[in-house]
Amino acid sequence: MSLRSNDRQWGSVAKFFHWTMALLILGNGIFGLLMDLASNPMQKINWLALHKSIGLTVLALFLLRLLWRFGDKRPREEPAPRWQQVAAHVTHAALYLLIVALPLSGWWFNSVAGKPLQFFKQLNLPAIAGANPDISDLAHEVHEYLFWFLLLVLAAHIGGALKHHLVDRDNTLLRMLPFRRLRDGIRSQGDRS
Repeated sequence: MSLRSNDRQWGSVAKFFHWTMALLILGNGIFGLLMDLASNPMQKINWLALHKSIGLTVLALFLLRLLWRFGDKRPREEPAPRWQQVAAHVTHAALYLLIVALPLSGWWFNSVAGKPLQFFKQLNLPAIAGANPDISDLAHEVHEYLFWFLLLVLAAHIGGALKHHLVDRDNTLLRMLPFRRLRDGIRSQGDRS
């Protein structure tokens, strides 16, 4: 498997970014929702610090993914009606915006709450807004609602991938799965005459 993407499938670096970020985002979201189950205040503080560090990791990985994407090829799109292609592009754009907005909203919430922000207890990060307890609840709600909106957009993304795989029986999903071969005999858009 090639590190770089080609006109038929995504390369291993693009797949690494995709699946690592997906697992981190979903895991961290669930982790954030379950933090109230901490058995004592110190455990909750430690869990919260870990939640913040994972969110910052997602933000850093997104920036690296974006840099990689500028220099990497992109597989040709599978044949689909125009409305499906537009829906796919809108869904991807929304995912990218939410992947950035979610950790930034958490950073904003942390800043207005007047709490310190450390990256895995190694690096202190500056506040991106002044402490303001009056909007702390609003900032928390924005962060949480962005997560729920991300789940909705993600459901559309997964639904589209499954539709391509199970109904259209094309290579859309297979070309992003690690260690999977593409289906033979399926012509891509560029192969049609």
